Amino acid sequence: MTELEETIKQLTHGLLHKELYVYHTVPAAPLSEIQKHLPAHLEYQFRLEKEGIMFAAGPLANEDGTPAGGMIVVRAQSFAAARAIAEADPMHRAGARTFTLRRWTVNEGSLSVRVHYSDQTAKID
Repeated sequence: MTELEETIKQLTHGLLHKELYVYHTVPAAPLSEIQKHLPAHLEYQFRLEKEGIMFAAGPLANEDGTPAGGMIVVRAQSFAAARAIAEADPMHRAGARTFTLRRWTVNEGSLSVRVHYSDQTAKID
């Protein structure tokens, strides 16, 4: 093994290597059609969150602030399982939005949570 290869091996040894699945969702219908499915979509998202399937989700924007679709990150055992989660979204079932699915391996980063006992609130930093 070369010195460079050994250095890379040492640097990457302790990385998280947590596999998640990301789907980028974009409009496929007029806004009026999308809005009709928004309540069911949000209820579905909230259920995924409560069940511990959803890692994170939210809208994307371009540099100029214009909408650029949405990103939903889920925990799943495989592409097939992640695809089933995405396909079950009421927006996708209705054809109001389409999605592209990718696996994301999380290696670096951090998450900070501050819990205030006095008023039982929490803040994600």
